This record gives sequence, C-alpha cells and structure tokens, in this order.
Amino acid sequence: MDKVIKIIGAIVAVGLALSAAYMIAGTAGKSSASAALSPGGSEPVYFFYGEECPHCHVVMPFIANLSKKYPEANIQVLEVWHNQTNQQTYNSVLSRLNRAPSGVPAVVIGETVLVGDVDIPEKLEGLIRQRLRK
Repeated sequence: MDKVIKIIGAIVAVGLALSAAYMIAGTAGKSSASAALSPGGSEPVYFFYGEECPHCHVVMPFIANLSKKYPEANIQVLEVWHNQTNQQTYNSVLSRLNRAPSGVPAVVIGETVLVGDVDIPEKLEGLIRQRLRK
C-alpha cells in the first residue's frame, strides 16, 4: 500500500510540475527573447530558468501568477539550459549590468537581479509594484 501511495504522490507531483510548466509556456508564448519594451518604454522583467531545475519549478507557479496579475509588467519567461538564443539573452542582460551569470532561477527587473527560490518570491512582486507606480 505504501508503494501505491508513493507512486500516486509522484504522479501528482509530476502533474503539478507539468501544469506549472504549461502555464509558464503560455506566458512564454506571449513573450519572446527580444527586448520588446513594456508599456511606458521600460524593459521587460526577465525570468530565466532551466527545464530540469527543481528550484525553478518552485518559482514557476509564482511567476505565472504574477504574469496574470501584472500583465503590464511584460514578464518574459526564458528557458536557458536548452535554448541557445535565450542563453545569449541571459548573458547579454547580465553583461549589461556588469554581472556574471550565477545560475537559475534568476529574475532581472531593471538594474536588480534576483536569484533563487527564496529571493524571487520574497522581493519580485514589490519590485514590480514599485516599477508600475512610476
């Protein structure tokens, strides 16, 4: 019986991860790797992630919710482990800020870089609100 519960738990976890990835992919379809400007002329908010990164999958539902809550923030979701164009965007955005890539998940909003599944959920929404008030 324990095996059955573990298998069901694993299936549910995979389903949740795939659902989050699907929601993120929907957002990514609206975004491109280009530096399209948000309304008001500001740069997009970049969310860089790796497909197999467990920390990224923790942050994905949060990013998907923010994308829906603040569509004017222009959150671009870019997978960087398997997509060379997105990897180049990641490197270019960080280079412009004189920062070396430090892993994923990473968010770049203006001059601020947030990395990890703690800093992003703790700080990103406040930064988006601050930016949208300007």
